Amino acid sequence: MSQTFDEISSQLRKRHRRSARLKWISMGALGLAGLFLLWFFSDMLGKGLPAFQQAQIQVEVDYNEDASRMGRAALDPDLSRLVSRTFERMIPVQIRENPELLGTSETRWVLANAQVDQYLKGHRHKLNEQQVVLVDELLAEGRVELKFNTNFFTTGDSKMAEASGILSAAVGTVMTMLVTLAIAFPIGVMTAVYLEEFAPDNRFTQLIEININNLAAIPSILFGLLGLAIFINFFGVPRSTPLVGGMTLALMTLPVIIIATRTALRSVPDSIRHAAFGVGCSRWQVVRDHVLPLAMPGIMTGSIIGLAQAMGETAPLIIVGMVAFIPDVGASFTEAATVLPAQIFTWAGEPEKAFVEKTAGGILVLLTILIFLNATAVILRKKFERRW
Repeated sequence: MSQTFDEISSQLRKRHRRSARLKWISMGALGLAGLFLLWFFSDMLGKGLPAFQQAQIQVEVDYNEDASRMGRAALDPDLSRLVSRTFERMIPVQIRENPELLGTSETRWVLANAQVDQYLKGHRHKLNEQQVVLVDELLAEGRVELKFNTNFFTTGDSKMAEASGILSAAVGTVMTMLVTLAIAFPIGVMTAVYLEEFAPDNRFTQLIEININNLAAIPSILFGLLGLAIFINFFGVPRSTPLVGGMTLALMTLPVIIIATRTALRSVPDSIRHAAFGVGCSRWQVVRDHVLPLAMPGIMTGSIIGLAQAMGETAPLIIVGMVAFIPDVGASFTEAATVLPAQIFTWAGEPEKAFVEKTAGGILVLLTILIFLNATAVILRKKFERRW
């Protein structure tokens, strides 16, 4: 029995209403996601930007014999409680490096302790009333200021929040990523080229493809356990080093690079291959001179995104011990080191309130690097697309 015009019109109106509802629900979900992202960045900026400023106090320093022996400069007793202990610990080092300082005095700006820093930033602090009055007096005299925190970028980790920095973690991250790139990129690209261009379609290659897809989906902490079992326990690679961390992250990044490279190779039209074969090129010449150059934008994009993902990983590096306390910058791939995600994780677990802004500041630095890497991937892709 045929439907009447009114019934068809009613069904169409219902369908249009459902489509409109779906459209508004989708727009609402996108708006909610945007609001959450805006709130997240606002919260990180609000908590992290204060980490780029640090309180400093102007004091009169007397380089006497006690300073040379015990690292205690002659400071006013009240002021000495407001100065960071890292300053007094550096006094003997400065005297050894510059013996002419002994017996002299000078006026200089030094790090204030974390409580003074928190007070000046309007956060909770543990200063008593007398210390608060003294800080206010110094502030009125211009002897206490919030200055750009160069220590945050030029020093390593410290047990004192005011002296903590990200330099050692940043260097460790770079060294770890270099090891990851040196291992994962050539092996991943060559594996993808073999599977896509040379390997026969049989059960063995199908099994390899299934395993690669499965490895790309398993939790990252399992790669940490694999790195602990193989590289550290079996091969004896030093624990907590950029070498073992980079090798572990290379295992995790390999499936991502292989899948991205195979996708890029499949995007090259078969007509390119047929034309190259038609002029007498061998299969390797076809791949080397024609297919790989055209697939390079996708390969570079996938590889950079895979490395950016690896840079943000914490769980596998915790398993291989890259959460060590590293105050100094490591000079070798086999020396103990830490990375930015592990450093942020360590600061987040500190009980002192001043480490909250250090954590947020480290997150801002890491986010900036990740955004830069993703932007680099887009730029390289556009550049290679225009070139080829």
